[in-house]
Amino acid sequence: MYKIAIASGKGGTGKTSVAVNLVNRYQKQIQYVDVDVEEPNGHIYLKPHWHVKKSALVDVPEIDDHWCTLCGKCKDACQFNALAVIPDKGVMVFPELCHGCGACLLACPQKAISDTSRLIGKVCLGVSDVKNSIKIVQGVINEGEAKSPPLIKATKKEISDDTIAIIDAPPGTSCPVVDSVKGADLVVLVTEPTPMGLNDLKLAATMSIKMGLPIAAIINKTDITDFPDTEHYLKEGGIPILMKLPFNRNLAEASAAGELITASSKLFQGYFDQCWENLLGLLEQQKGVIGHETNSRS
Repeated sequence: MYKIAIASGKGGTGKTSVAVNLVNRYQKQIQYVDVDVEEPNGHIYLKPHWHVKKSALVDVPEIDDHWCTLCGKCKDACQFNALAVIPDKGVMVFPELCHGCGACLLACPQKAISDTSRLIGKVCLGVSDVKNSIKIVQGVINEGEAKSPPLIKATKKEISDDTIAIIDAPPGTSCPVVDSVKGADLVVLVTEPTPMGLNDLKLAATMSIKMGLPIAAIINKTDITDFPDTEHYLKEGGIPILMKLPFNRNLAEASAAGELITASSKLFQGYFDQCWENLLGLLEQQKGVIGHETNSRS
């Protein structure tokens, strides 16, 4: 089934509010996958009952001082400065900098390096108490952990192939976002009609296009300013607009209270139902284009 990443060029655009309300309005089984692992908050709205919590581990090197000759080849092989050779003392490992690539193991002529594991966070699996057809996967990184991509990858491994998955990505365009949207069938960029919002939308759109990912957009808070440039940019770039949401005090109050606006407002139910119709139509259209291109090449 489809993997749909909900992303934004910056925080505060309403990305998670859009993601959880989309999930709530889908009428079949669906997965909500929160890979904003540094501050996951989709659970506040979907109120899951967790039934599995898995430890997320990464490999880090362990040096056997008995065999180590302090040749420094492991340090030279490491592109992340995670190893330092201290004369007459040994090799120091900085686990927070290690990416677990294994280059140091291959470089060591004495085979004095082995892998050990380090806990970086957890992956939680559960079911929403709001609607039991919503399956939830959430990554939570340990406090002080420097790198989130390994945990994001571990969280995405729990995505099911037989349901639609809504992937709630972190904001921005950095490495965690790249890992979050990688492999998505569609990246939906949530933006707002302001100069700063447009600037960050352009960055997120450029990132997705360079990754070869199809994109669409949702414009939130459409009536807070008179700034048509955002919609002009999307139309000129051929980027479909799935939904335009007006600013609504009830939506803001519901979000602040950890509630789903689509659980109580028929107006917003209509917005999100129409968004699903547009979204699924776009995905089917893209699948048809890909199938046509494949048949043409064969």
